Amino acid sequence: MTFLSTGTVNFSDIFKSKYIENITSFRLVDTVIAMILAFAIGFFIYYVYRKTFNGVMYSQSFGTSLVAMCVTTTFVILAVTSNVVLSLGMVGALSIVRFRTAVKEPIEITYLFWAIAAGIVVGAGMFPLAVFGSVLIGVILVLFVNKKTSDNPYILVVNCEEDEAEKKVMNYVKNQVKKTVIKSKTVSKTGIEITLEVRLKDETTDFVNQVSSIQNVNSAVLVSYNGDYMS
Repeated sequence: MTFLSTGTVNFSDIFKSKYIENITSFRLVDTVIAMILAFAIGFFIYYVYRKTFNGVMYSQSFGTSLVAMCVTTTFVILAVTSNVVLSLGMVGALSIVRFRTAVKEPIEITYLFWAIAAGIVVGAGMFPLAVFGSVLIGVILVLFVNKKTSDNPYILVVNCEEDEAEKKVMNYVKNQVKKTVIKSKTVSKTGIEITLEVRLKDETTDFVNQVSSIQNVNSAVLVSYNGDYMS
């Protein structure tokens, strides 16, 4: 049996092939600038999220995760762009990750994608695009998410005892609001409960007091409604 010798391989030769190259290709100044910019954009995303939030309960942890997500994505992209083999391994590693946290509001998906996209762009070194794109997205969200309309829908829930009281409520409400739509009606031995979607004429709610004063009406409740939750 013959062994072919190609030379002696010592400990330093192993590191000269890959590790030294990776260390020399790493530029501390560029990395620090990218991470600082990613943090600044992430904080801007967090600030816009706070200003435009109109859900039921504000989540501080979700806002903080937006900043961390932007910085983390930049950190990953900086490593991936410096090594093709590492990029393939990163794709394989991330493919097995599954996120099962429920998104409460549809608009939160926009903020998650925004933070990830900003981190990718910063990590790729396209700083002007990251800044301009983030400012543009932030302006759009502030203008449209917080836009108030005078034609907001409301839900009116009336509990009455008999059919005659129900007819009086329906006739009165139709004359006091711009539009009314029956959403549900529940009839039981204790009475009748009707749920109406109404559009107010001038944002006044005095008619609810008059509805509750109609004979055989037990209660009248008016709540705002945006299609996702009641408040």
